[in-house]
Parts: sequence; structure tokens; C-alpha cells
Amino acid sequence: MSKSAFPHWIYDGSPIPDPLGYGQDAVDFIRALKHPASTIPKGRFQLYDFQERMTRRIYGPRNPDGSRIIRTVFLMLPRGNRKTSIAAAWALLHTVGPEARQAGQAIFAASDREQAGIGFKEAANIVREDKRLVRATRIYDAHNSAKKIISRQNKAELLAVSSDGAAQHGKTPSFVLVDEIHAWKGRELWEALKSGMAKVPDTLMIIATTAGRGQETIGFELYDYARKVATGEIDDPSFLPIIFEAEPGDDWRDEDVWHKVNPGLKHGFPDLGGLRTMAREAEHRPAERFAFQQYHLNVWQAASRDPLFDMAVYDAGHDPNFDLGDLEGLPCYLGVDLSRSGDLTAIVAAFRHEDGRISVHPWFFLPSEGLEDKAKVEQVPYIRWSEDGQLDVIEGPVIEPDVIASKIIDLCGTFDVQEVVFDPSLAGPLMSKLIDHGINVLQVPQTAKHMHGPICDLERVVNGRRIRHGAHPILRNHFDSVVVKRATSASELTTMHKGTRHSNHIDGAIAAALAVSRAAAGEQRGSYLDTANFEELWNEAA
Repeated sequence: MSKSAFPHWIYDGSPIPDPLGYGQDAVDFIRALKHPASTIPKGRFQLYDFQERMTRRIYGPRNPDGSRIIRTVFLMLPRGNRKTSIAAAWALLHTVGPEARQAGQAIFAASDREQAGIGFKEAANIVREDKRLVRATRIYDAHNSAKKIISRQNKAELLAVSSDGAAQHGKTPSFVLVDEIHAWKGRELWEALKSGMAKVPDTLMIIATTAGRGQETIGFELYDYARKVATGEIDDPSFLPIIFEAEPGDDWRDEDVWHKVNPGLKHGFPDLGGLRTMAREAEHRPAERFAFQQYHLNVWQAASRDPLFDMAVYDAGHDPNFDLGDLEGLPCYLGVDLSRSGDLTAIVAAFRHEDGRISVHPWFFLPSEGLEDKAKVEQVPYIRWSEDGQLDVIEGPVIEPDVIASKIIDLCGTFDVQEVVFDPSLAGPLMSKLIDHGINVLQVPQTAKHMHGPICDLERVVNGRRIRHGAHPILRNHFDSVVVKRATSASELTTMHKGTRHSNHIDGAIAAALAVSRAAAGEQRGSYLDTANFEELWNEAA
């Protein structure tokens, strides 16, 4: 199984099967088209090397009876790599080219009418460049009317459709070009098109998009599936992933990475000077950096449309020499997020260094009952994490409070624990036991009002490059799963939530916010919790 989802076959010159010549026919047809922006002789469509490789890979491989092997393509290209042009050429293949069927339907589908019209307009302009195609077709593109291109010879048609999914249930397309799936808000149009394609044999869907943000959309579902096919985790010969994205460990500022991810750069698009300008602006502005990584390096901002943490900065806080034994003399604060039923319980320790850095380390707990099923449903390696000592599996269906209390008492005996911070709604059974052992306990309800400050403290420490950790995989997963709603005015609060996928958990991030906020109290600015009205806080919790 490969760890990389990158389409290295685009560049390596490896042979692409084309037993019946369909791939060559597709390439020849596209090269015979004309394009209004072409700079080559006779205005021919300029099919670049990476576009040719993709075309051959989509249309060449066939079963012995001539039916398609590739039925779905997920193409993720950064902005400015002429995705619209090649998408229009592929659509015309199915309208006036060798892939056209008698009275067949080809569809440009997008999240809104304007976006659908962009691809359609590109196809219509290509047709208008060639007098032969003009004579062979009829184009309907009047303002505020249905847009279509009809082949006079075989009655095949190319339609532009958008988000009114209910109106598309009568369609029976043999080809669908799904444009910018990351921007699709709902599932109705997607489901209408998929059900329509099920009525027609040997269909082809090409999903062409840039990277998106968030895990709550059909776009992320498809991206996640495409990555698993690309890495070999899922075996699906009918699904072709073509994912141009920066890989883990790639430096977003490295121009070699830009060239790898943007196959058009060597041909002059997108504009290299423009990328350099945007990269300079993004250097010290996290929001611009997220946008640069998303749109120009195709990094899907998986957990949230507005990430709380710059995970590249978080990863840079990994110290390969991290050793808990070296932290025993430092002030330590424990944040605890207790579980309900079979969920994770997290304890996170935050150690304050004299130079302002904060080291964090977690302990996670899960009940043993149903663990294997939980791992399968969430597609998370709980069993391996347990075997590696990164997860404590507690016998039984739930985690008893005494187990967590005993762990906290042990930690207080090892480290210089100043405080243990809990949400009082679940901490009742623990409180008296910890207090009896002389442990300072602080109660912080996990409400928007009371968590706003700790969340901001944690964001400031992580994105300010002051976090230090041992690369604990579960803690990283929880940080990366945070979905954030940011305060946009003085009356609003910053809150964090988990994404919609089964594998999204943020227990470790919540516990870290509680602990880090207390550890940050030693700074000159202090922590929100230093100025909170705890009498009011306790009364609310009660």
C-alpha cells in the first residue's frame, strides 16, 4: 500500500493501456478542435502533456467487449491549471466526438447556474471556432434560458445544469462533468445525476475540482474515497483518482512543490510571479496561508472551513527528543475531558517552560467493549494504538470514574501538578476523591461562554509556534478534527466542535485547551481563566 496519493504516472512516461484505440481517438479529436485563446498554428486546441496523459488514462483502458474500465474520475487540480478547457474538450467528446451516442446526454453540472455556465461557455466557444462544428450543431445559450448544444447528426446534447436537483431527476446522462464539487452544499443534484446514470449502460463521470474545506460535504466524501483508492486502501479499478496535492512534509513555500502540484506551471500557467506574491503575503497571515495551500497547492483543509490550528505549525512543534522524565520539575496543569458511554476520555498535561514554550502530552482511554467494531466504523486504528501504548483500553462497557481518578492521582505524584481542570457536569464522582488527596481542582463548564478564552489561549500557543509535543497520533488527530466557529464581533464567541465524520473526535483538543490556558497563566498577559468569575461559573454549573 502506497502512502502517496500523488499521480506519479502523469510524469513517469509509463505505458497506458489502449487495446482498442479509444484513448488515441480521444486525443486525436481534442487536438483537432480549435480554441479561441490558442497560440499554436491554425488555432488548434493545445493539449498539454499532462492533459494528454489524463485523457489516455480515462479513455484508453477497456474490457475485451469494449466497455469502460474507468467509470468515475476524481480530478483535483489547483486553480489556474486550465481545468475548464480540458473539461470542455472532454464534454465535446461525448457530444460531437467519437464518444457521442445517438440521442445521448452529456451534462455540465455545478453548484450554481453561473458556475455551470462557465464550463458550458468554454465548450460553446470551442464549437464556434470551427465552421464545421458550427454547421454540425445548434447552440442555445440565450440569457436566463436553458443552455445546451445539440448535435444535428445524432441528436446528442450537452446541457448545463445547477443546484435545482429536483428538476434533474428526469435526466439519463451517459456523461457527466461535475464541476467544483467542493462548493456543492447539498446532495440532491448529486443523487439525481447518479440515479440517472444508473439507467444508462457504460457511463462516465468526471469530477473536476480544486481542494475544499470541511468534512461536511459530498466533496470531502469523494476526496476521501479517492485518496483511499489512490493509496491502495480501497481496490476499485473503475474509479480513477488524479489528485494533484502537496503531500505531508512538503514545504508550501518551496517552488519545486509548486511545480509538482501545478502541472501547468512549466507551460506558463498559472502565473509564477503571482504565486510568489501571494506566498509572500501568506508568510505571516494564517488566513492567506490556508487559502494559498487550498487553492494553489490543493491541500484540503479537512476538519473545518475555517481551521483553528495551522497543522503544519503544530507538526513543527514535534521534538524527537521529547521525554516526560525531563518535564518532572516544571509546573504542570492537567485538563480532563470525561466521556459519556463508550466515547474517549482524555487527560492532557501542559508543562510551562521558562522561555514561554508549553509542552503537552496526553493520555487517552476507551472501554474494551465494542472496540473492534468502533475501529471498523470510524476507520481508526484503535487496536494498533492500544498495542503501541498510545491508548489505554479499560475492561468493560464504560470507563469508571475511579480509573480516571487513580490515573490523575498517579500523575500528581509524578509531576508538579498545580491544578486539574474539569467540566463539572461529569466530574462530580471524581471531585471529592481528588480533593481528599490535596489536589487543586478547577471547574470550567464546556459552554461557549466559558470555553472561548481557553480556545483562544490554545490557538495563540499553537499558531504562535510555542507548542512542543512528542507527536502523539491521537492528539494530532483530535487537533486536526476541530471544526471552529470564530467570533466576528465583540458579542460573539469562538467555539470549537467536531466534524461530521465518525472518526472526528476533539476530546484531546478540549482537554488541551483547559490545560494550556492554565499553563499560559504565567505569561504577562495571563489567561482568560485568571479573570473569570468563578463564583458565577460554579453557580451556573450547579
